[in-house]
Amino acid sequence: MKIANYKWKDKEIRTGAVIGDYIVDLNRAYERYLEYSSDPLSYEIAQVEVSSNIHSFINGGMKVVQKAQKALDFLQSKQALKADQWLIFDRKDVSLKAPLNKPGKIICVGHNYREHILEMGREIPSTPVIFAKFANTIIGPEDDIPKFDALSDQYDYEAEFAFVVGKKARFVSKKDALDHVFGYTIANDVSVRDLQKRTVEWLQGKTVEGTLPLGPWIVTSDELNNPSGLTVELKVNGETRQKSNTANLVFDVPFLVEFLSNLMTLEPGDLILTGTPGGVGVARNPQVFLQDGDVVSVSIDKIGVLENKVQSVKTSVEV
Repeated sequence: MKIANYKWKDKEIRTGAVIGDYIVDLNRAYERYLEYSSDPLSYEIAQVEVSSNIHSFINGGMKVVQKAQKALDFLQSKQALKADQWLIFDRKDVSLKAPLNKPGKIICVGHNYREHILEMGREIPSTPVIFAKFANTIIGPEDDIPKFDALSDQYDYEAEFAFVVGKKARFVSKKDALDHVFGYTIANDVSVRDLQKRTVEWLQGKTVEGTLPLGPWIVTSDELNNPSGLTVELKVNGETRQKSNTANLVFDVPFLVEFLSNLMTLEPGDLILTGTPGGVGVARNPQVFLQDGDVVSVSIDKIGVLENKVQSVKTSVEV
């Protein structure tokens, strides 16, 4: 299932399934499904069992996905999906928001593709390089990347294959790791290079407002059950700048779940970025950074395309 956050007119952000050119509200689909069984508490049960809030939805794990899918299959069999304007929406009539807006943790892996490690002049690490971003960085698939000109002119792109934790994980083995993954999405870890490099710690260059485009949706792990062998490609204004495959990860998804869950408890809704391939702007000769009006698209097999435009923001604030 492809799960998206959508907004219709000025209403609240809600969780829906992407089916072709349509978005189906999953909470309302489950409510309609219960109504067919004449359950007088269909509304109340649906609020609890298939939430309209993505983080509550994820917290329910794959059992919630299965309930939502059962409702969708039933309504499709009854040809009932088009009967309710509050239930199904043409994608052009809604705006897609980031599929996660407030993850408890955003954990990023650096130097995890061999070609990127080599272009940065580093050695293959024996232990994953871990850093963090914060929720203030997240923007959606239809948002512009804000480039604060007074802050820096060294905004760089980083295509990332990301996964969402679906089940509490502590001391999980690689063998059981994928059972704790809810699904997969696309991220662009936009990095402000001069801020990143002015201290040994990278945090300053990784947490600038609006530097984590995310989406366009989450593909659940029952649909995408093998995170290896997926082509990752980033283009700027139609020109390919990065291209690799998740088979080239130094530390793959099962390894990362085991490694991270030995450091900390991973919670449902935590977001893990697995690293970027070679081809980043700072490593090019000459260096090339994102400019006002640039269109950055990241595509990953079996997920889709995340595309955002860079928009200069004029402020007098310098850091």
